[in-house]
Amino acid sequence: MKTEHTINGLRDPLRQARREGKTIGFVPTMGNLHAGHISLVERAKAQCDLVVASIFVNPTQFGANEDFGTYPRTLEADSQLLAAAGCDFLFAPAATEMYANGLNQSTSVHVAELGKELCGAHRPGHFDGVSSVVSKLFNIVQPDTAFFGEKDFQQLAIVRRMTQELNFPITIIGVPTLRAEDGLALSSRNGYLSAAERQQAPMVYRTLCQLRDAIGYGQRDYEMLTEAARQHLQKSGFDPDYVSVRRASDLLPAKAEDTALVILVAARLGKTRLIDNLAFELPASA
Repeated sequence: MKTEHTINGLRDPLRQARREGKTIGFVPTMGNLHAGHISLVERAKAQCDLVVASIFVNPTQFGANEDFGTYPRTLEADSQLLAAAGCDFLFAPAATEMYANGLNQSTSVHVAELGKELCGAHRPGHFDGVSSVVSKLFNIVQPDTAFFGEKDFQQLAIVRRMTQELNFPITIIGVPTLRAEDGLALSSRNGYLSAAERQQAPMVYRTLCQLRDAIGYGQRDYEMLTEAARQHLQKSGFDPDYVSVRRASDLLPAKAEDTALVILVAARLGKTRLIDNLAFELPASA
């Protein structure tokens, strides 16, 4: 695996690969990698001739009181994991390489509506930072296919919308969430959990499963169901930002006649913000 820290250093070999007719798969990350990230690389390796991964802790997607300064930077360990998974190129730029004119002079990409609710309502500006840096990375790498985890369902929806509306010739692939044996979705931020919190954290996924089952049994009062789930999490020591049942196709609030659904949740446990979701399909006659 070759590591590049500059845009031109990465573009040159990728330009040659395109001349040779090779397909390029791209996995953007913020590092501190775990098995979920590696599953994206493995999926890209199975579908593309070359795999590029990026590691960049993007300052524009962190709020003023969020964990940008303390977010783990583990480049050496991450590099070893990527190389073992068969990644061909690692792009690990500095902030000055990505934002040459400074953060206050940077151009922003805004995806209307999709980023206003759910995590967008609780993390103002977060998704503008995500869509801006992903669009920059797409222009730098120019992949044929890009791979994103389904754990951040809203982010995936925003990237898909942005890709379509900005006419990027890139196929976006969502890769299923990897979970620990007890159901907790793998996340770089799980390392913030204390031992006691780690034992408690799988309740988020259990709550999602209970909601899915209730809907599967025919309950359609989504406001009542999600409020009950929110209160349950709160009584169990979580501080929920939201629990919501949405239409999987566009994240609009679900109606009784909708069949492709996703339940999304974000809740703090101690200092750690956990997000998760569960997408499922109801029978058309349900």
